[in-house]
Amino acid sequence: MSYLQIAIIYIIFALLLDSIILKTYVLRLKVFWLSYSIVLFFQFLTNGILTGFLIVTYNPAVLLGSGNYTDTTPPLIGDGRLFYAPIEDVMFGFSMIVFTISLWVYWGRKGIQKEPISGPPPKWWPKGHWYGTK
Repeated sequence: MSYLQIAIIYIIFALLLDSIILKTYVLRLKVFWLSYSIVLFFQFLTNGILTGFLIVTYNPAVLLGSGNYTDTTPPLIGDGRLFYAPIEDVMFGFSMIVFTISLWVYWGRKGIQKEPISGPPPKWWPKGHWYGTK
């Protein structure tokens, strides 16, 4: 199975999770798309550095596109790449963001931890190294 096929399955599951399973409908919110554009910018930046400088290479047999870029810089745009990043990486990133925000909204609506509080320090933590304990 190629990365593209797996990425498509992840996106379908993310869409089903958002709209049918959890009914959070985060993809309908303008704030989601604004937030996603910020995340996408940094995903392109990071992935562009990692793949553009050949720090990370991919198996060309399982990616969309035709080239083997283990010795040469991949194209900026084209041949299954967008700002050096394989299209599949962008798809995986999108599905991860949708999963995370959908679950966050769902659990928030269910009232799980309404106030952001922290618990006491762990029992193994030395006394005096935690704020408020002496």
